[in-house]
Amino acid sequence: MTEGVVAGRAVPRGRFPHLRRAGDFLFVSGTSSRRPDNSFEGVRVDAMGTTDLDIRAQTRAVIENIDAILRSVGAGLADCVDVTTFLVNMNDFGGYNAVYGEYFGFDGPTRTTVAVHQLPHPHLLIEMKVTAFYPQPGPA
Repeated sequence: MTEGVVAGRAVPRGRFPHLRRAGDFLFVSGTSSRRPDNSFEGVRVDAMGTTDLDIRAQTRAVIENIDAILRSVGAGLADCVDVTTFLVNMNDFGGYNAVYGEYFGFDGPTRTTVAVHQLPHPHLLIEMKVTAFYPQPGPA
């Protein structure tokens, strides 16, 4: 697959692909912690309806989802050159930043983090989109 919807991942909530190739660049659409069954990683709701949202678990799930999307075409997180992160609350920056640092270092992609009013579901704390550089194989 060179672009489109990746099997086994949560289906996009609109008419857009998980991944699009343009030359040697891969563009991954905004990705959340949503699972294929439409539940979310990092969300617990107790019997009384109290909701607990975990930025660390959601960040880890988002990065793992992005990695799986990139792996569908042979690339991976090491190929990322730019990351844009959307946080609903900048008070979550510390937890997000700590988990991000488990995957990327100073030699990793450039990064921009912005606060947004909301994301497409009230349980989402974070969404990320990435650009990766992954040259197309040459003619055999």
